[in-house]
Amino acid sequence: MRATPLHTIMNFIHITKMRPLPPFDALLAFDTALRLGSMTAAAAELGVTQSAVSHRLRRLEAFIGTELLVRRRAGLTATPAGAALAQGLGDIFEGMAGLRDRSRLAARPARLRVGLGAALAQHWLVRRLPDFGRRYPGIEIELVIFTTRGQAEARGSDLDLRIHWVKPDEARNSSTQKLLFREQVFPVCAPSILKKPLRDPSKLVDLPLLYKSAEAGQGQEWEWTTWFERLGIRARPKPRLRFEEIGLAIAAALEGGGVALGRSLLVHDALKDGRLIRPLGDGWTLPSAKVHLARWPAAMSRDARLRAFVDWLAMETHRTVAEPGAAAA
Repeated sequence: MRATPLHTIMNFIHITKMRPLPPFDALLAFDTALRLGSMTAAAAELGVTQSAVSHRLRRLEAFIGTELLVRRRAGLTATPAGAALAQGLGDIFEGMAGLRDRSRLAARPARLRVGLGAALAQHWLVRRLPDFGRRYPGIEIELVIFTTRGQAEARGSDLDLRIHWVKPDEARNSSTQKLLFREQVFPVCAPSILKKPLRDPSKLVDLPLLYKSAEAGQGQEWEWTTWFERLGIRARPKPRLRFEEIGLAIAAALEGGGVALGRSLLVHDALKDGRLIRPLGDGWTLPSAKVHLARWPAAMSRDARLRAFVDWLAMETHRTVAEPGAAAA
């Protein structure tokens, strides 16, 4: 009797013990198409043709053995089998997203990468970082600066910590995030525009006004029309300059370009140093519709460096808003 080669036996054992796995590119196509409700939109996001998305979905349905998506007038919807698959995929993709974080944590990179908006970095954080360095000389911080929401989303996966500006309903403390502060919004300008606060707030209409362009989720506190209504000014605001980003509006105000609407934390140091004043005095403020939140991957929750930096951030924000003359946050 002829003996069966050993490698053949081992291959047979390996094949019989392997569980059949669905094609990953098809799972990704399914998840994207269901999330966006459109084959065309899914193809655009994945960078492939619509026919490629359709082919991947057919391959996945053949693997599962049943229909997963149906076309409706409102877009693609999941069948019961598709809904069950989608629920499981959410957990799988979330777990896969955490693989990178866990690997980075095990490798313990030398730097803690912190992402935040340009205005917060320039007008508040950078000035205070030397204090963190003195307290924690063994922790190196790398700041990754964003000027747009798109940049923040694109770079988010490369970071150990992000400081977000979010709506209050997102700002609950948990094992992966910490509420930092809620700011106040009020007008500011350089002393070259106005030496002291206006006796008559309605005279604000005579000063050059600086605008920050509207963005998603922006509250009414950023509209000069809101402030004119509060002040009883019937005239319409006449913007002199408009800026996409608040840091630029504050920079223009510091240079004497006009009156800007500033956030309390961002203008705190300039007010304290006398580089800016509040033309309406201390009594005129509106709460910001968003709050600042520190958020990190779950895999970083026990990282001592991250905990030290987040605790220091919370301490510094509390210290800033507690200083005499600071707007309540």
